[in-house]
Amino acid sequence: MMKPTLATCTLALGMAGTAAMAEAPAAEAVLTTYADIAAATYGDALTGAERLQAAVDALVAEPSPQALDAARRAWLAARVPYQQSEVFRFGNPIVDDWEGKVNAWPLDEGLIDYVDAGYGGPTDENPLAAVNVVATPQFEISGETVDATEITPALLAETLHEADGVETNVATGYHAIEFLLWGQDLNGTDPGAGNRPWTDYATGEACTNGNCDRRGAYLKAATDLLVSDLGWMAAQWAEDGEARAAVMADSSAGLSAILTGMGSLSYGEQAGERMRLGLMLNDPEEEHDCFSDNTHNSHYYDGLGIRNVYLGSYTRIDGTEVAGPSVSDLVAAKDADLDAEMKTKLDATMAALARLKTAAEAGFAYDQMLARGNEAGEALIMGGVNGLVAQTASIERVVDTLGVGDVSVEGSDSLDNPAAVFQ
Repeated sequence: MMKPTLATCTLALGMAGTAAMAEAPAAEAVLTTYADIAAATYGDALTGAERLQAAVDALVAEPSPQALDAARRAWLAARVPYQQSEVFRFGNPIVDDWEGKVNAWPLDEGLIDYVDAGYGGPTDENPLAAVNVVATPQFEISGETVDATEITPALLAETLHEADGVETNVATGYHAIEFLLWGQDLNGTDPGAGNRPWTDYATGEACTNGNCDRRGAYLKAATDLLVSDLGWMAAQWAEDGEARAAVMADSSAGLSAILTGMGSLSYGEQAGERMRLGLMLNDPEEEHDCFSDNTHNSHYYDGLGIRNVYLGSYTRIDGTEVAGPSVSDLVAAKDADLDAEMKTKLDATMAALARLKTAAEAGFAYDQMLARGNEAGEALIMGGVNGLVAQTASIERVVDTLGVGDVSVEGSDSLDNPAAVFQ
């Protein structure tokens, strides 16, 4: 879920000439490619979630170290296509209205299950921060008694998620599942992810930390709900889907949606809220995938999604390619130098994110990169930030060159007004 926007950069666009458009693909063809890539990406995310569902079902049915490891690996694999779908946010209201159900973060994990004693209890901002639904079959929200005797997808989605209007009361989606699979990461800026024992799902006397049956029920309900939600979104981009129809209805508005998604994910969301802010605060709690220490992959595949949309090409999880006329083709027909610049910037960003990813996979955890005074870690993170900011400047030029209408790019105080972060 996108955090509240702290600054907004509005790009005023002029109408560009049309002489060179004779060599360009039709805008409708570019929008069709975009919708096809969206359908494939969400379809792959659904497949990944279904595989995760099967692994979770196996874990709950027969808990073991191997079953927990398999569920964790399925979660990590499921993130790869989903993160590439985030570029469809910001410009598509159907996606934005839905996205918080599946990718909301950060979360007050004490709402869901047991937490370390140092986590703290209820606060004025969130009275439900430590309810621990797994251990509490009945509790109150806003003075109303909630019967959570049976933990169901409906309970999670309709009663618990963002309860009391608090955005950190995240009860559904990838990160709720992540917490239930890994547990809290208590390592601070030292290496290491969460270390939930498999016995948290065991039966009888082998059960650790109590309520193993309810914990399994919560994990299963959250995973079933994720599959349902992703199935709904995949359908929105099918041939008769509403999201596809909305993009195709007006070529100028459709191109604006594409560039809004590219610019806002590049700048305010990824460079700002997901990368620069955590580095400024030296806070691993600002990591996107904080329980699993998967944030390096989260950043990498977000960046790849932006590149996919510009180039009009997505490689599916089965290795097949979905490709067609692209924004790059439109830009090249008007200004070949600008297209080359945009490609160079995208490649530079992916190279920087790949360096970060490689370092993390080699043992230099993202947690460590965030530590105060860790110059090597700061350089890796800022390499990604700088690449994303630089490519956003080129996206602005693309917007102006294509003359597609007003595009608003989300900002972040971490980039636009750093002093405000500490106020």
